[in-house]
Amino acid sequence: MKFEDIVKLVVVFAASFLAALLGSLFTIPNIPSWYVSLNKPSFSPPDWLFGPVWTILYILMAVALYLIWRGPKSKQRDSAIALYAAQLIMNVLWSIAFFGLHSVLLGLALILVLFVLLLLTTYEFYKISRPAAYAMVPYMLWVGFAALLNGAIYLLNP
Repeated sequence: MKFEDIVKLVVVFAASFLAALLGSLFTIPNIPSWYVSLNKPSFSPPDWLFGPVWTILYILMAVALYLIWRGPKSKQRDSAIALYAAQLIMNVLWSIAFFGLHSVLLGLALILVLFVLLLLTTYEFYKISRPAAYAMVPYMLWVGFAALLNGAIYLLNP
């Protein structure tokens, strides 16, 4: 592995876990206080499951971005990386809105935008690297489920 590839690998993991850290700063303190008090649907997973799932997803996201970034420079690659960055920012903004601001409705709006950005990102990744796109699929499925959960929480907590 070339030094440049090692640097890219470190950068993508650092970016992924920076986003995870930022989101967790708003999420973790609000789980035992605010989130636990919300009415949740019967399909809501136990709270302990979120940490391990998100850890795996952030690893897969970093691997996907690495696979794209190590490819030849092109407008298509740069566009795919920009979409990835946009969805990562939206991911953090969702945590801030839902957990930090306690706004289930704003969280719902942002997670729907996040899901669309994920669809676009995964599609662009697919055109460049199928393994990168496949690495994004669990994240896309989880965000789809999280959007459904967010919507149900909104309906159950008028």
